[in-house]
Amino acid sequence: MSEMLRTLTTQRKKAHSRLLALRSPVYKAFCDMEQAAYADRELPKMTKELIAVGISVVIDCQSCMQWHIEQAAASGASYAQVLEAVEVGIEMGGGPATVSARFALAVMEDVYGKEAFDEACGRARS
Repeated sequence: MSEMLRTLTTQRKKAHSRLLALRSPVYKAFCDMEQAAYADRELPKMTKELIAVGISVVIDCQSCMQWHIEQAAASGASYAQVLEAVEVGIEMGGGPATVSARFALAVMEDVYGKEAFDEACGRARS
């Protein structure tokens, strides 16, 4: 994991712990809503995480991109599926979203490895 991604993870975990320690009712409600939103129902968790990846690209939230790419991978999403979610974000966000997509690709390389990128490049050439 790159130093930047490690720092984002550390900051996210620290903020989460601090808000829980403060017993923030708003943060607790957010956590409950998040759990309900990503639960398997008509759409499986993986699909919801892919949707969140695209939204994260559009809103240019690096911590969100990292979290949702990791969660999508953990839910079984392939590199190609995450890439398509990033591409939907690019389409919805236009030019500025291409900047966010660069960060998303770095996270994807960290999560899936350079081999997945190389394999995707090979498929694109075929």
